[in-house]
Amino acid sequence: MIFLRNEKQLDKMRKAGAVLYEILQKLAEAVRPGMSTLSLDAYAEELIRRAGAVPSFLNYQGFPNSICTSVDDTVVHGIPSDSEILKEGSIISIDCGLILDGWQSDSAITVPVGAIAPEVQRLIDVTEQCFFEGAKMAVADNRLGDIGYAVQSLAEKNNYGVIRELTGHGIGKNMHEDPNVPNYGEAGKGVRLKSGMTIALEPMISMGSYDVEMHDDGWRITTADGSFCAHYEHTIAIGEGLPEILSYPGFSWDEYFKNAKESI
Repeated sequence: MIFLRNEKQLDKMRKAGAVLYEILQKLAEAVRPGMSTLSLDAYAEELIRRAGAVPSFLNYQGFPNSICTSVDDTVVHGIPSDSEILKEGSIISIDCGLILDGWQSDSAITVPVGAIAPEVQRLIDVTEQCFFEGAKMAVADNRLGDIGYAVQSLAEKNNYGVIRELTGHGIGKNMHEDPNVPNYGEAGKGVRLKSGMTIALEPMISMGSYDVEMHDDGWRITTADGSFCAHYEHTIAIGEGLPEILSYPGFSWDEYFKNAKESI
C-alpha cells in the first residue's frame, strides 16, 4: 500500500530529516584515515540519541549497528567493525536512518578517506548528480520509470554500472514502505506518482559492472568485479512541482539550477 502524507505528517518528516542531515554532516567531517568503522558507528549512535531520536537501523531485521559503513567495493549494508580501519584513498558510504517522534528519515552520502584519485572523486560526483537527475522527475503524474530512466541515463553516459538488485523505497512511519524505487527503468512506465508520496531515492553507482555479491554475514553486498561503488540518498516528498528534499533542509531548486555545473 502506498501512503499519501498530509502537511502535518510532512512537517514531522521535515524535522526528522533536519536532524539526520546535521548528523551526516558531522559524520562526514569525522572520517579520517586510521579510524575504525565501529568508532564512526558509536559516534553516530551518540549523535542520534543526543538529538532525541532513535537509530532506525539498529536491530532492524537483525542488523547489529546504527549505520551502514560501506567501504570501496561494498555497495550497501557494510557492518561497522573495530577491525575495519579506514585507509587513505578509500571511499566510504555512510547510510543512516533515524526515527523522530514516530517518523522516519533515511539518507546516505559517500565521502573520501583522505586524498582520493580524481576518477574516484568523479564517481562520487556523478552519483550525487544521478540523485538530482532522478529527483527532478519525482513530480506528481510522472511515473517511477521516469525517475529510474533519468538516473540510469546519466550513469551509463559516464560508463558506470547502475546497481539493479537494490532499490530505493517508500518511507514514512516505517523505514521500508511501498513502492520500490529502482535506479533504472523505462520512461513513462511504472507506478504513477502522486502528491503526498514520500520516498527514499538512492542511486548506487559502480565504476564497473552492476552485478553484485552477497557475503556470508547476510548483509554486506559488494560489486562482483571489485570496482568502487558510491551511494547517495535522500528522503523526498512528491508534490505538484519539483519535490521537497526532506533530509536536506535549506535545499533550494532555484539555487541548485543557478549553480549547477554542466551535466557530467
